[in-house]
Amino acid sequence: MKLAMIGFGQAGGKIVDKFLEYDERTGSGIVRSAVAVNTAKADLLGLERVPDENRVLIGQARVKGHGVGADNELGAEIAEEDIDEIQSVIDNIPVHEVDAFLIIAGLGGGTGSGGSPVLAKHLKRIYTEPVYGLGILPSSDEGGIYTLNAARSFQTFVREVDNLLVFDNDAWRKTGESMESGYAEINDEIVKRFGILFGAGEVTGDGEVAESVVDSSEIVNTLASGGVSTVGYAAEEVENSSDGGLLSRFKSDSTNDSMEAANTTNRITSLVRKAALGRLTLPCEIDGAERALLVLSGPPNELNRKGIERGRKWLEEQTGSMEVRGGDYPVSESAYVASVILLSGVHNVPRIKELQQVAIEAQENIDEIRQESEENLEQLVEDDEDELDPLF
Repeated sequence: MKLAMIGFGQAGGKIVDKFLEYDERTGSGIVRSAVAVNTAKADLLGLERVPDENRVLIGQARVKGHGVGADNELGAEIAEEDIDEIQSVIDNIPVHEVDAFLIIAGLGGGTGSGGSPVLAKHLKRIYTEPVYGLGILPSSDEGGIYTLNAARSFQTFVREVDNLLVFDNDAWRKTGESMESGYAEINDEIVKRFGILFGAGEVTGDGEVAESVVDSSEIVNTLASGGVSTVGYAAEEVENSSDGGLLSRFKSDSTNDSMEAANTTNRITSLVRKAALGRLTLPCEIDGAERALLVLSGPPNELNRKGIERGRKWLEEQTGSMEVRGGDYPVSESAYVASVILLSGVHNVPRIKELQQVAIEAQENIDEIRQESEENLEQLVEDDEDELDPLF
């Protein structure tokens, strides 16, 4: 699937940078174009792979490149005011070559949580391609203002995009882990899961052919349910061999071949269960999901149609959905067989209920919260009196 990725805010920009690194390392070709938008000059300067001409500094007249200090109302206002600056960079994206837009943002801060819904609404008004969001929920130890931002932004973001894919930091931070190392690992997990999902169906040019093809239309159809989506992942290391491929999967002329086929099938069905019932990007009960997509990735000789079909049927039973798609994504050099499951239109999500409650309670002390945001912004400006060489 070819995506135009737009990282909004600090977290969004870093994750887009990680996706570009993933593309370089794997040759998956997911990112057709990459853009980073921010109100903080330092965050844009810290990116490594997003092209300089695709880094957009907004709000210079309001915050002078210092960021918005976790004030997501200010972030939304600036995005509205400077939407033409963002659009001028998006105009350079060859939209006829992309399958969808993906706006990536941390929902706890100010710039991403405030600006990403504004951009989503703008893109949907102009383009016919789907506009998806990838929203990162803050962990509970980041503070009340970040939880409130996430609660407010989530409600707006999910309304403005065609589907909101969610990653909940609270379910992934390890106890005692530093903020910096913790989020670096989390970003790796995000890119690994969504990289395999969006990489399915892309032609690698080395002659590998999937038995059950998953292309961009399968992903689009799965996400067409709208609402909120979560992704599961499980992998197992295998002994890779250079032989095999599509033709070898149909050979079963000996007892040994039959045993290998049975082992392959059992491994696939086991990985499907682990992916669905293990740690999801947004923890939830999988029953009631409106649609699902199963993607198996790994060496061609470790994938077979029977295992994929069994995994798909099991997923149908567990979700209660009749719209469960499935297929494989052969990668000959891989040392792992991996299962990725996309669950779209999930409903039974405790974290979302918690955020909704936070949003309701926040209305009672909104003045106090606004004062905290203003103090954060003032302190940020005082501490960061432009020590960087201007590049914008």
